Amino acid sequence: MSRASEPLLSVQGLEKHFPVTKGLLKRQVGAVRAVDGIGFDVVKGETLGLVGESGCGKTTTGRLITRLIEPTGGKIVFDGRDITHMSQGRLRPLRRDMQMIFQDPYSSLNPRHTVGAIVGAPYRIQGIKTEHGVKRAVQEILELVGLNPEHYNRYPHEFSGGQRQRIGIARTLALKPKLIIADEPVSALDVSIQAQVVNLLEDLQSELDLTYVVIAHDLSVVRHISDRVAVMYLGKIVEMADRTDLYGSPMHPYTNALLSAVPIPDVRRRSERERIRLQGDVPSPLNPPPACRFHTRCWKAQEICRKVEPPLTALAPGHQVACHFPENLSGDAPPAPAAGQEKEPGTISPVS
Repeated sequence: MSRASEPLLSVQGLEKHFPVTKGLLKRQVGAVRAVDGIGFDVVKGETLGLVGESGCGKTTTGRLITRLIEPTGGKIVFDGRDITHMSQGRLRPLRRDMQMIFQDPYSSLNPRHTVGAIVGAPYRIQGIKTEHGVKRAVQEILELVGLNPEHYNRYPHEFSGGQRQRIGIARTLALKPKLIIADEPVSALDVSIQAQVVNLLEDLQSELDLTYVVIAHDLSVVRHISDRVAVMYLGKIVEMADRTDLYGSPMHPYTNALLSAVPIPDVRRRSERERIRLQGDVPSPLNPPPACRFHTRCWKAQEICRKVEPPLTALAPGHQVACHFPENLSGDAPPAPAAGQEKEPGTISPVS
């Protein structure tokens, strides 16, 4: 993939706090800290995978990047322009270069519109004239994503889930964007169709020189399509590394727990890996734990984890981790668990 020296997308200290109000006067009594100070760069032509369990802030991050919602704080720079608080009028021309693939191929398509109207909408909204007309352009895009151009006048209900997602991808590609935010692009699809859509996204990337931010909870999908992976937990990025490094030697305990849950098809290899089961629920983003947010579920937590927030630090070339006691460090033995925190095989005891 082609790499540029300047990042196409740069996110710094990004925050989104949703206010919680109470009473008739709508007095604010708190805030849901959905995204709480994250930062990363995406260079042209690469794919960044954003992973984590439900409620960690992945989708909110994607909507912030595309400015579908207004950030509370931080900075978003796209293609050299600060778009953090740019007005919708000034953003409109930039929408051509920044598009989003939505998670649900059923609710993201208007059932009253034909495929031609759905895929051709960006041309009409942006007022773009095509050489051979909108219909011809739409049919070429449909063919590009593996659909029959003759389906131009059909409605979404006449297609399967995989075909509907291809329609959504076709709509995203209409204006030839530079950056695509793919929010769980295959999670709503049958497993047999997921590989086809992932392969389609990869083929389109190499053919059209696209840059992706792929949001997913399925680590096997992210491993297949991403160049780098960022792991989120409760509004924070806890680990970010090259795909090979993160899957080969994950350093954050949370990343290790996520990877231990990935199914292994080979029965003989299943016994080689210890399954880590995180007990308890993810804490509420309305009142997240102090310091390290993972310490309430971490088997390595010490007193410092409850008092000092670990910064996201590079512990290896291109490998950043936010943990006081990282794992898989070369030459370092893992610290012994404190009293009452012994880890039993296959379980994780929560630390209060």
